[in-house]
Amino acid sequence: MACHGWRSNDMEETFLGYRRENGAVGIRNHVLIIPAQRQLNMVAQKISDMVHDTKAFISLGELGRPKEDRLVLQRTIVGLGMNPNTASVLIIGSTRGAGYDELKVEKLSSEIAKSKKRVEVLLLTEEGGLYNLLGQGIKVARDMVLEASKAVREPFDLGHLALGVKCGMSDSTSGICGNPTVGRVFDRLVQVGGRAVFSETTEVIGAEHVLVRRAKNESVAQKILKAVEETERKAKSVGEDIRKTNPIPENIAGGLTTLEEKSLGAIVKAGTSTIEDVIRYAERIEKPGLYFMDAWMSSLSLPTGYAASGVNLFMYQMGGAGVPGREFPLPAVSSGIVTPIMYLTGNFNTYERAEDNIDFNSGTVLQDLETPEEAADRLLKMILQIASGARTKAETFNHQDPVELYFQGPSL
Repeated sequence: MACHGWRSNDMEETFLGYRRENGAVGIRNHVLIIPAQRQLNMVAQKISDMVHDTKAFISLGELGRPKEDRLVLQRTIVGLGMNPNTASVLIIGSTRGAGYDELKVEKLSSEIAKSKKRVEVLLLTEEGGLYNLLGQGIKVARDMVLEASKAVREPFDLGHLALGVKCGMSDSTSGICGNPTVGRVFDRLVQVGGRAVFSETTEVIGAEHVLVRRAKNESVAQKILKAVEETERKAKSVGEDIRKTNPIPENIAGGLTTLEEKSLGAIVKAGTSTIEDVIRYAERIEKPGLYFMDAWMSSLSLPTGYAASGVNLFMYQMGGAGVPGREFPLPAVSSGIVTPIMYLTGNFNTYERAEDNIDFNSGTVLQDLETPEEAADRLLKMILQIASGARTKAETFNHQDPVELYFQGPSL
């Protein structure tokens, strides 16, 4: 299915990025520190605290997780290490062969090394204990940062970007101008060979028939339907009617009345392009196009899953009409994610309340200050600036929470 044909006007659609040896292009240049076991979280965090320009992946760990969830954690760790925004990776482990098969340091390091970037492994037993491990970790991380700092940004066209989007606090403005503005940018990105990802299976229920018409083939169409059916089945299995828990109270306060209404407004953030495939949470995207990630609507786990899939920049499109007061807090996301987060809104009142935190306002369309095409042009220009090194407002905070993942199994 062809996109609606919007093209940016008089804009040079290029950005300055970091060329990786495997041909990928990053918009950030992080050294990522990964503890292979939860008990080494402290070591990874202390190394990152001591060494500038590093990110520490701190999760709630692997212990007691069923195999499917361990595979989610494996995909996440490997994906973050292979993300184009990651320059090199330091893995901290306890000893050789330790842990579940899916999460052994040998497995993680060999998979990440397929991206042709530098991967180092330090083990507690081989470094002679905690103090030596910490000292050697600081030394290796500093060397990696110095090496990464020699990389020079080069010009690349828009098609080298991978973008992900989520909507939250949705209200009537989300479906009218906020999400459609993102959708126009997604269409343009896909048109020039880029990669775009949307998600939130809960929030396509009632609109899945629209998405199915955009599927690349019957196989992809069936994957969309299966994802929706499985989400509804899980809700019913615990005695819940998903249409009574979603829309959430904030959505209702913002003018939304049903899940179907919310979903129809939510899916327009994906634009109009053909859906190439349905991918699992944290599954890497290898080819250009638009993809749907089958995952929950979590504000905290989706950035992680997107980053693991290879997304350069994550956009969080906010509504927020039901939130009173000024400077309402935005969802806190761990600094261990290598993908910057950009906050957007289509509600000019929300923007006024939280201008210090929100990067982009498309509510200007509702105020007749811009056309939808002009707002999309402005958003694309800001995305290219951020891709070239400009910081998002969220990036100016140092914040570290354990990374939230989309685990579905019970703790055993």
